[in-house]
Amino acid sequence: MNNIYLSQLYRHGERTIIEPYPNDPYKDPKLWPLGWGQLTQAGIHHHYVLGNWLGTRYSHLLPKHRDYNLKAIRVQSTDVDRTLMSAEANLAGMFPLTPEEEWGGLKWQPVPIHTIPEQLDKVLAMKYPCKRYDYALHKFEKSAEYKNILKNLGELGNYLQKNSGMKFDDLKIFDYLYSTLLIEKLNNFTLPEWTKSVFPEKMIVPAGLSFAKPTWTPEMKRLKAGLLVKGMLSNMEKKVSGVEDTTGQNITVYSAHDTTVANFLNTIGVFNMLPPPFASLVLVELRETSKHEHVVMVHFKNTTDPEGVPYILTIPGCTEACPITQLRTLLQPVIPEDWDSECHQHEFFDLTDDQPYNTLAIFAVVTSTLIVFLVLALTSVYWTKQKPNHIYHKLNVETL
Repeated sequence: MNNIYLSQLYRHGERTIIEPYPNDPYKDPKLWPLGWGQLTQAGIHHHYVLGNWLGTRYSHLLPKHRDYNLKAIRVQSTDVDRTLMSAEANLAGMFPLTPEEEWGGLKWQPVPIHTIPEQLDKVLAMKYPCKRYDYALHKFEKSAEYKNILKNLGELGNYLQKNSGMKFDDLKIFDYLYSTLLIEKLNNFTLPEWTKSVFPEKMIVPAGLSFAKPTWTPEMKRLKAGLLVKGMLSNMEKKVSGVEDTTGQNITVYSAHDTTVANFLNTIGVFNMLPPPFASLVLVELRETSKHEHVVMVHFKNTTDPEGVPYILTIPGCTEACPITQLRTLLQPVIPEDWDSECHQHEFFDLTDDQPYNTLAIFAVVTSTLIVFLVLALTSVYWTKQKPNHIYHKLNVETL
């Protein structure tokens, strides 16, 4: 089978901690001279080597000498330092220069990276406001299923709360502490004594559950990662149909976060419920068979090791090489037809659900209606009591 199109979705490389936990012995900013959440030298190196690996594996989709070309690749990144820098390092490895192509003594060629502010990003950062998603998330957090998950993790959660100083009222404590402790260990800091009985073995699975939470239900999947899935599938369908437009490249790259990787994998039904490691990589390949049929294969490089071998993921209901038409059918429930409209459906309340949101929304609507009627009534009374100033009085003809 010939690989004719590729989508790459990867997590940024190794970074510094986002923020220390309350009882963190390494909270002094001087210990982190790069600043919070910044890409490290190790992270840069990981992506440079990974880019070289990708350039070699998919050389048939790149120009002959692996020099940048508009038709070869398009790169999209979240608007965050570590993802932008990871993409830069990755592309430097993917497009190495020959001595003849060097300029100014630099073995590097610039490749454009596209981004938009996080709060406007519906596809990768997934932070653009969606009230319907907020409602679905709130509904899940109030469900018996979620409460039971927290209950089962109560002993571990309370232990972490006691020792870390973080509040245990959500799954977030697990992946936040897991990531922080992992990074501190990678930076050769001695972890506190209390961590020895829980890190990493007892924390990794709860941390994975935390990554699955944003896309737990079909509706949450559709509203959180549906646009990313839709974009990838649409690009492949355009390639099959021969449509030439701005998405007509051979490779599309998405540089993002562990949350993005987890949201995507969970939405298409193949997430392993473990935290995606630094520089982990999802490869979605469009292939053409000898019979000119088009199939899709998904690979996951679940390791920070740039030389690690990716393994094949099988989308539920399909085979490893999934016919693209069948893939469209399988993923249709998690692909939004009109994301913006769906996000504002039932914006105020859902009459079929008895949630605190409903009570507040109904109160707001009823109160607003009463105020409008009151204003109209008072206005009517006011004008009724006013004496007419410009009305002609009946003429008494007897006085003429």
